[in-house]
Amino acid sequence: MRLHHVQVCCPRGGEETARAFWRDGLGMAEVEKPEALRGRGGAWFRAYDGSGAVTCEVHVGVEEPFAPARKAHPALVLDSVEALDAAGERLAALGFDVDHTERTTFPGHARLHAFDGHGNRVELLAALLPPR
Repeated sequence: MRLHHVQVCCPRGGEETARAFWRDGLGMAEVEKPEALRGRGGAWFRAYDGSGAVTCEVHVGVEEPFAPARKAHPALVLDSVEALDAAGERLAALGFDVDHTERTTFPGHARLHAFDGHGNRVELLAALLPPR
């Protein structure tokens, strides 16, 4: 078994804010939704590894009434602490809330929490290298 995708929600008309977070802030590629699902709104995003394999897929769906996921969240692993810090800086520069208060509370990882502009929490982690 493996995870295919994670879905988070946005209010109707929230797709541009989702694009700013997932595409511009986290560097994921927006992919076209299947034709049968386009009328529902929302947007889909993917990350790829160096060989072109999909490593992460996030679907942003429209939900009415909308309520942000403040506790439940996807957790995405970045390649390095430097990539984690750069993502946090990009998101903050785009105006998204970034919280570093839990940076050292997950053993073996550095982390931060970001909020996607609709109030959904997203965790970003990077493995810490063992001491040499």
